[in-house]
Amino acid sequence: MFKRFIVFFALIAAVALSFKYCEFKKEDDSTSIDGTGLIQQQILNVGKLVVTEGHFSEVITYKNQEKYLMGMVSFDKKALIVVNADVTVAYDLHLMKYDIDEKNKVITIIYIPEEEIKINPDIKFYDVEQSKLNPFTGDDYNKINKSVKASLTKKIQKSTLKSNAQNRLISELSKLLITTNSLGWTLKYKGNVIESEKDFNQKVKL
Repeated sequence: MFKRFIVFFALIAAVALSFKYCEFKKEDDSTSIDGTGLIQQQILNVGKLVVTEGHFSEVITYKNQEKYLMGMVSFDKKALIVVNADVTVAYDLHLMKYDIDEKNKVITIIYIPEEEIKINPDIKFYDVEQSKLNPFTGDDYNKINKSVKASLTKKIQKSTLKSNAQNRLISELSKLLITTNSLGWTLKYKGNVIESEKDFNQKVKL
């Protein structure tokens, strides 16, 4: 009778332990799934339009001369042009491409879109001088617009607007780095392991 009781008790203990093992296994599996899910959610959070705005102003003097009668007669036209421009530098991270290796816990950023620079100039003309034989035409306005955009592009390149935009980009990407590090995953970009924001600075900045 006592032996039967021991056998019965041993069976109950074995069943209880097997259930406990299943519970632990399920908990481990759910942790893995949650980790992948958190990373995918963070990618969605990062995938947005990062926009940096700036304002530029400049004054341009436009001159043009038409000559007649072997250069003996000329007709001038000129104008003082004041330009105020709103400029945006944007990274559309919806276009970012990546690969998730769930088995090895590695996320690889394959592609980060280049910046998009948009220039919206407000051009106003002052002190306009012209003649009937040399009036302002559509061709003049096209030349002025082209010259204005070229001048503004040079100013943007020399300013901190692009570097500020890149800093904001890296700040957004670093949120993904924080998540991967906290979950024990590895983040890669351009074939290199990204371990800190400094690594992003070296690989992302142009």
